[in-house]
Amino acid sequence: MPHDTPLARTLLHRAFSPTTADQHYEDRIVKRPLFIAPRSPPPSARSLRRISLNARKEKEKAKQRNKSRKPRPLSAAKKRQLGLLEIPKEQAKWEIFVPLNRLWLGYMRDILGVGNVGGSAEGGGRAPYVSAANAGPILVSADMHGAMLEVVRSRCVSRVGLKGIVVRDSKSVFEVVTQKDSLKSIPKEHTMFRFEISKPQVEGQDAQKPLVFEILGEQFQNRAPDRANKKYKMHYQPDL
Repeated sequence: MPHDTPLARTLLHRAFSPTTADQHYEDRIVKRPLFIAPRSPPPSARSLRRISLNARKEKEKAKQRNKSRKPRPLSAAKKRQLGLLEIPKEQAKWEIFVPLNRLWLGYMRDILGVGNVGGSAEGGGRAPYVSAANAGPILVSADMHGAMLEVVRSRCVSRVGLKGIVVRDSKSVFEVVTQKDSLKSIPKEHTMFRFEISKPQVEGQDAQKPLVFEILGEQFQNRAPDRANKKYKMHYQPDL
């Protein structure tokens, strides 16, 4: 090879065939890219603040975009439009909600403390004392879904005697299913309701009378969690 041949090419010719050596020399040495690191002066304090502010704005924009992607809860008007709050006629059957009433009776016995009565060992040998003063705050904050309510007083005389199991407790009405498999909406205002809670029977003792409660519908014109934080006073209702 000529004396002016580059050393790298000479070494490649010693290791490979002439064609391969020339190919490696062209690809890996002659045409090899040379990366030069850019040099710039260090950023000033003002530039650093601007960069930090832009990064913060981009982060807030990304957070807003993520929030907009989350589905929003349905409004009350949208729920009514979709019919989510309605009970179909084929499901407004008395037999369907009788088990719900049994569950509600057990729930009421637990919160009133009448689950163990009589001379049983669990009950301590004495029946609990239930009065309007100690049971009132418990009843007013209880969940009424499943209660079997009966209208005993009302400004609308045609509603007196109406009885059914509560399937929906809204702010202004109790929706009940009657024994005739019909869905009725009873306004809470100017209405008094009655319900009974039967005590569990104890072996060897006579059947005990059920606890009978009468409640004012106006005191239940809130959701159960909201009613739990309110204080009510016993007073005479002149409109009934």
